[in-house]
Order: sequence, then structure tokens, then C-alpha cells
Amino acid sequence: MNNELIKEHASALFSSAGFIAHIVTDADYQSALELMDDLIEDYELHRSLIVVLSESIERWEDTADEFTQFNATVDGYDEGLSTLRAIIDQHQLKAVDLKEVIGGPSLVSMILNGSRKLTTGHIQALSTKFNLTPNLFFS
Repeated sequence: MNNELIKEHASALFSSAGFIAHIVTDADYQSALELMDDLIEDYELHRSLIVVLSESIERWEDTADEFTQFNATVDGYDEGLSTLRAIIDQHQLKAVDLKEVIGGPSLVSMILNGSRKLTTGHIQALSTKFNLTPNLFFS
């Protein structure tokens, strides 16, 4: 391993695309997203760069002002409810479709609007029916 050569390549890379390791501006963020789209096309070949870039993107999205409201909203979500909504969307279900798993449409509706919580029995039944780990329902 030639450390000098590695440092030269890294210096050249980060001089031309510093956003790979640290996003500073919205323009950097857009460049990072565009690069990620290109890298994903051949994931195995670019996996190491994808890991570094995805961490940079995640740090930006966690701290940038433009994501503050979104992050606060997401942090307030109930994991179980979010998972249930994802199941409903993914499988294109209606409340009545879950009557054998959770209960009648009115109970499903109450869970979806937040006036009732999923029970451990509901979570186990949903996990079994949709072949999911129950951990998806907890933060």
C-alpha cells in the first residue's frame, strides 16, 4: 500500500468534489444527490464511495434548515403507525382488508388517526401476515 499515492488521489478527489465527505451548501447537496444517482447504477463497483457519500447526505439532511420541519415531523411519528401505513400503501389495502388481522374497519381507522394504539397482539398478527420483524413497529 502506497500511502503517498492514496493521499494524492484523495486530495485530488476532495479538491474537485469536497461534498463527498462534507456538504456545505444546497448546491453541494444537489451535486451529492446527482452523484449518488450515478453511483447506484453500479452499486457493487462503487459501494465504498456510496457509503461515504450517503453519510455526508445524511448529515446534511439531519442538520440543514430546509429539513428542520420535516425532521421534527418525522421524529414525532409513531413507528408502529408509520409501519402500518407503509403496509397499507405497499399492499394497496383498505381498512376492511385488515379486519382479520387487527379488527373491524372502525378500529383500524381509530389506529390510523391516532386515537388508538396498536397492541402487541396487533403487531404480532401484522408481523406474521406480512412476514415482517416486529421490531419495525418500534423506534
